[in-house]
Amino acid sequence: MMLRGHGLTVQYPGQAEPALNGVNVTLEDGELLAVAGPNGCGKTTLLRAVLGLVPLRSGTVDLSGKPLAAWRRGELARMAALVPQREESPFSWRVDEMVGFGRYAHRGPLSAMTAEDRAAVDRALVRCDLAQLSRRRVETLSGGEWQRVRIARALAQEARMLLLDEPTVSLDLGHEMALLELVRRLVTGGLSAVIVTHHLNLAARFANRMLLLDRGHTMAVGAPAEVMERERLSSIFRWPVAIVPLPDGTPQIVPERDYS
Repeated sequence: MMLRGHGLTVQYPGQAEPALNGVNVTLEDGELLAVAGPNGCGKTTLLRAVLGLVPLRSGTVDLSGKPLAAWRRGELARMAALVPQREESPFSWRVDEMVGFGRYAHRGPLSAMTAEDRAAVDRALVRCDLAQLSRRRVETLSGGEWQRVRIARALAQEARMLLLDEPTVSLDLGHEMALLELVRRLVTGGLSAVIVTHHLNLAARFANRMLLLDRGHTMAVGAPAEVMERERLSSIFRWPVAIVPLPDGTPQIVPERDYS
């Protein structure tokens, strides 16, 4: 098993209620897990918790059968690559330089790029449709282009597990679908991935399993057809919805109109 988190509880200073409250999460080798839920439900905190970026009030995390605390920083960087929800670059880096930072996990910050490093960067640029932008400065990019650079950097890291926090934000339809198809292919090839998303319909189409959170609690976990249940989603999102299956049976959520 790639990831096992048990009883994860996180409470931020000054907050009356935990951001996470006893959440369990697992990720198998070669699995895509989608984490969904309303704003403020604990999705980002869960990603940060499994990487040790926020202190746990209680609970345990194991990566590849080893406690999180036993992983050295460099080892962890080769195990898991994170694309955070928000990030700014204070310096005027080129796109290929920014993507190349993903290779630090393999070579260290002061070592010269090897042919293997450059090949990994080139592959990531092509996969994220950035080859033609490789010499551009990051401050000249659109929001969607910048998002693809950050994803390419994570791919260049060549970790065994990808943790993606709202990776399709600012992406147009074509690049959104291309990204998810890419992640799906990587997972089929043996990678493991966790995607935090508000797009339940895309999660249902691409993920093996979904973890649904609300107010720091687990509300459902399982295959999309098990999690995407009308009454449950209407209650969690505080809005009435209908569930309409695609021709292949994949459930899709349709918000209902308020005509009152």
